[in-house]
Amino acid sequence: MLDINRIRKQAFIDKSMRYIFFICSIFSIFVVFAICLFIFSSSIPAFKEIGVLKFVLGTTWMPSNNKFGILPMIIGSIYVTILATILGGGIGFFTSVYLAMFAPKKIKFFLTQIVSLLAGIPSIVYGFFGMIVLVPILKNVSPNGSGEGLLACSIILGIMILPTVASICKSNLEAVPKAYYDGAVALGSTHTQAVFSVVVPAAKSGILAALALGIGRAIGETMAVIMIAGNAPFIPDSVFSFFRTLTINVALEMGYATGIHRSALVATGFVLLVFILALNLILAVLKKQTNSEKKTIRKILPTHVENFSFSNIKMRSKVLFTEILKTIAILCTSLSIAALLFIVIFILVKGVPNINMNLLFGKSGNAQMTLFPAIVSTGMLLILSLSITVPIGIFAAIHIVEYAKSNNKLIPVIRLFTESLSGIPSIIFGLFGMILFADILGLGRSLLSGSLTLVIIILPSIVRQSEETLLSIPNSLREGSLALGASKVRTIFKVVLPCGFSGIMTSVVLSVGRIVGESAALIYTAGAVSYMPIGYLSPGSSFSVMMWIFAGEGLYINQAFATAAVLLIIVLMLNFILFMIDKKFKRDY
Repeated sequence: MLDINRIRKQAFIDKSMRYIFFICSIFSIFVVFAICLFIFSSSIPAFKEIGVLKFVLGTTWMPSNNKFGILPMIIGSIYVTILATILGGGIGFFTSVYLAMFAPKKIKFFLTQIVSLLAGIPSIVYGFFGMIVLVPILKNVSPNGSGEGLLACSIILGIMILPTVASICKSNLEAVPKAYYDGAVALGSTHTQAVFSVVVPAAKSGILAALALGIGRAIGETMAVIMIAGNAPFIPDSVFSFFRTLTINVALEMGYATGIHRSALVATGFVLLVFILALNLILAVLKKQTNSEKKTIRKILPTHVENFSFSNIKMRSKVLFTEILKTIAILCTSLSIAALLFIVIFILVKGVPNINMNLLFGKSGNAQMTLFPAIVSTGMLLILSLSITVPIGIFAAIHIVEYAKSNNKLIPVIRLFTESLSGIPSIIFGLFGMILFADILGLGRSLLSGSLTLVIIILPSIVRQSEETLLSIPNSLREGSLALGASKVRTIFKVVLPCGFSGIMTSVVLSVGRIVGESAALIYTAGAVSYMPIGYLSPGSSFSVMMWIFAGEGLYINQAFATAAVLLIIVLMLNFILFMIDKKFKRDY
């Protein structure tokens, strides 16, 4: 009787957990729909009063006169995205080619780690660096005597998207079957010719996907560009013109907007959201094409390698041309590494001497601002947001990997919405959090609103990383546990998850870095104050938001340098932790 009760209890637990796993897996779908619904509904008053076409195609933004046209912001966003993609995307692509195909093994790992480190630097640090270093340099060559504007933003955004493009392109280049390269060499190509004539074209879909991600990052950036754009709501007519992007328009005026003005700003965010979702759809198509190409390659490689169109090798291409491309790859890699080292060294040299105990732990208020409230607020944001997101993300991955069948049509939908959620700009999350958590639920600008907003920001990365980790665990471990009489749920919690500890911890560490560096989504949800929070229902500033306050005041530049140095030190520590996790805790199965 006891055994029967135990079996029934276990069956009930298994069934209940399966439903919980399923609910967690479709959580991303509900979130994406909720974001679209709430932002669109808050945009309706503006669309009704102004008119959709007049709002989108209008060239005048003057809230004091009830004129709301966002065409200058749309064009500004497009201009800066194109320039940033040419700079960062081009340099990132050639950097990836060097790292994947030319870099000596002894320095490849080192250079790859540096590029990864570049990706972890918070955007507010890039913006501050641009304001302090780049803008004064451009001011000396600007015809209007100002270094702010389109060119400054394009350079900073180019540096920001460079590591994303480089990392993804590198992975796709390394995934090209070696048989393609070997076949090219066998037909007389040099190493350089084979790389640029065969390997790169074979990875074209992945390279385009990397560029699409870079475009999404550039068009959705807020804090880095708001510090150096000049923020004038006009169509830029030169690279030194002041301008606004869609994200700047929202962040700059939301703090004091009311009525139709506020609705117009939310509508601006909705237009941006439409752009991003369309871009995510294009990215999904590119990924599907990449996966299709990989499957085709697997089918033809065993017996039909010779059928690959080696005419694409372009043997007629001159060796000089491919050698020039190789030289460009080396120069781009050198430029990428130099940019990182210069930014890091400059910030640390300027910031570390200003770090002291009073700045870190002194009492903060209107007369004197310190980092102590930011330390406490960031810690509170980390604890609550991770406590909610980690279980949801892991449970979602468990359903996708452990329960869903291979032909389940819902899984691609879940993955699509998860990817879409990861591509939504921070300012959109901030609008959603402000509307739902702060206004509708009545939480106001508080650490609770900020934490709940962070939950949906970091959820996609935890789901993806956990899914990849669970997929890497051999089925033999599961089968062995089940053969010994363990239930499926017990097998998952006692065997599968412990084996995936390193991958799950990696997702947590990456999420910590995202939370510490987040600013745009927290300004209108958690708040931007300089005093100590007294609980989760009071406002508070994260590290990045506090740095924005320091830099924005203009009276606390030394404190801003110190905060930037603290953020860089945190990034370095997180990268070291990731390295140690990979080295010490990753298991071989």
